[in-house]
Amino acid sequence: MTRKKNVLLIVVDQWRGDLLPILGTPHLRTPNLDRLCAEGVTFRNHFTQGAPCGPARASLLTGQYVMNHRAVQNTVPLDARFTNIALELRQGGFDPALVGYTTTTPDPRTTSPDDPRFLVLGNLMDGFRPVGAFEPYRDAYFGWVASQGHELPANRDEIWLPEGAASEGSGATARASRIPKQLSDTAWFTERALSYLRGRDDKPWFLHLGYYRPHPPFIAPAPYNAMYDAADMPSPVRAASPAEEASQNALLRHYVENVRQSSFFQDGKKLASEMTDAEVRQTRATYYGLMSEIDEHLGRVFDFLQATGQWDDTLIVFTCDHGEQLGDHHLLGKIGYFDESFRIPMIVRDPRAEAGATRGSVVDRFSETIDMMPTVLEWLGLPVPRQCDGRSLLPFCHGAPPADWRTEVHFEFDFRDVHYSKPETALGIPMDKANLAVVRDHDYKYVHFAALPPLFFDLRADPGQFENRAEDPAYATLVRRYAQKMLDWRLGFADRTLTGYRASPDGLQVRVGPDAMPAAIRPSSR
Repeated sequence: MTRKKNVLLIVVDQWRGDLLPILGTPHLRTPNLDRLCAEGVTFRNHFTQGAPCGPARASLLTGQYVMNHRAVQNTVPLDARFTNIALELRQGGFDPALVGYTTTTPDPRTTSPDDPRFLVLGNLMDGFRPVGAFEPYRDAYFGWVASQGHELPANRDEIWLPEGAASEGSGATARASRIPKQLSDTAWFTERALSYLRGRDDKPWFLHLGYYRPHPPFIAPAPYNAMYDAADMPSPVRAASPAEEASQNALLRHYVENVRQSSFFQDGKKLASEMTDAEVRQTRATYYGLMSEIDEHLGRVFDFLQATGQWDDTLIVFTCDHGEQLGDHHLLGKIGYFDESFRIPMIVRDPRAEAGATRGSVVDRFSETIDMMPTVLEWLGLPVPRQCDGRSLLPFCHGAPPADWRTEVHFEFDFRDVHYSKPETALGIPMDKANLAVVRDHDYKYVHFAALPPLFFDLRADPGQFENRAEDPAYATLVRRYAQKMLDWRLGFADRTLTGYRASPDGLQVRVGPDAMPAAIRPSSR
C-alpha cells in the first residue's frame, strides 16, 4: 500500500542562517530544531534571492529569481501570470493550507484600484487556503488575544512593549513584553497549526506554517527575555565607526545615516548605527530568546506528528524569508548586500528510508530559496514548472548530489522608494536603476549596481567584507571574470516560461530542461 505523503513547510521571519547550533552557534538553545537537524540535512550556505519580505517570499513560493518575478520590493505587485507552489499543489489534488502570511501585493490588472489589498504592506498569495492568516491587519491574532480576556491597548502593537513603557520604548532591552507567553503571536501560530492538523483526521495535507519571529520588535515575552545573558553574545562585525563603515558605498552610507531604531524596538530617538556594543549584545540576547520560543512551539508540533503516527509520512522543511544585520556593519534589518541579510536557514527532513544515510549531515554546497518549490513538488511526485529557476534538494538527502550542482549563489536587492523608505530619492537614482545584484562563491563576492560603482570582496582575506577591491589593479582580472559570471547568470536564467515551446510543421512541440519532469500541456493555473 502506498503511504500518504504530507508536507510541513515551516517559514520563520528574519532568522539568520548562521544561527543554528549544528552550525556552531554558541549558547543558542533549540533542542527541537536540533532534533530536526539530527534526522534531516542542514544546508550551511543557503541564501535567499531577495530582501525584504515581499521579494524574498515571492522567490520562495514561485521558485524564481527576483529578476524574473519582479516583485522587487514590499508593496510591489506580483505578476498574475506566474504560478506558485500553492497553485501547483492544487493542480496535483492537494489543498494547500497556510498559517502566517506571504506579503504578496496583487496584480493591479486583475482587480480594482480600490481593492483594500493596496492599502497594506502585503496580503496572501493566490492558491493558499488560510487557516490562520496574520496579514494584513493581524485582526485574527488580536481578536484571539482579546477573547482570552487580555485587554488590548488603544495602539494594539503596544502589546509587545514592556509593561509600563511609554509608546516610544527604550531601545534594546531585557525587559519582558507585556503579552504573556501563552498569548504571544508564536503561541497563536502554533495553536492555529495544531487546530488544522487535528481537523485533517487521516487525510493527506500540506501546511505552510509561518512564524513572525524573530522579526522585530526585539522584545520577548517572559521567560524568553531572560533566557540569554547579553555578556555571552558575540560583538558585532563592523568597522571602527559608522563613518568609516559608510565610506564604502553610497547606499551603505544612506542606511548607516538613516535607519532608525523605531522599527526594531519601537524607539524613534536614535539611529541603529548609534548602538553601543552592549546594546547590540542585548539585542542579540533578546533575538536568541525569540528563537528559543519558536523552537519550544515547534516541539509541540513535532510531538503531535509523532503521537498521531504522521512523523514518518511527513516531509519537513524549515527555512526563512531573509536574514538580519543584527548590528553587523552598523545596521539593523534586511538591507543592502551583506551576507547577514541574505543567508538563511534550510533544513530538509525526508522521512523515507532512502534518506537514512544522510541524517544529521551538513551540506556545504550552495543552495538557494528557489530550491524549496522543486524539492516539495518532486517529493510529492508532481511536475516542476519550467518557470522554476531552482532545483530539488532531495538528491542531497539521498546521498547523490548532482555533479553539475551550482558553485555560486546569486541574490538581488532593489532600493526604489516605497512609502516607508526613500533611498532612491536620497541618492538621486532613477527608479529602475535603484538595484543591485550579487554573485558570491566561497572565495569572492561581486556586487553590481545599475547606477553606482561595483564592489568586489576577497572573502579569503576579508571575510567581513570591509575592503572593496573593485578598483585594485591586482584584482582586475577577477573583477572582470565575476562580472562575466553575472552576465552568464542573467542570460541563462532570464524568464523561460515559454521558451521550451515551439511551432513546427508537425504542430506544437515542447522541450523541457534537464531537471523538469515532462508533463502534458495543460491550461494555465491562472
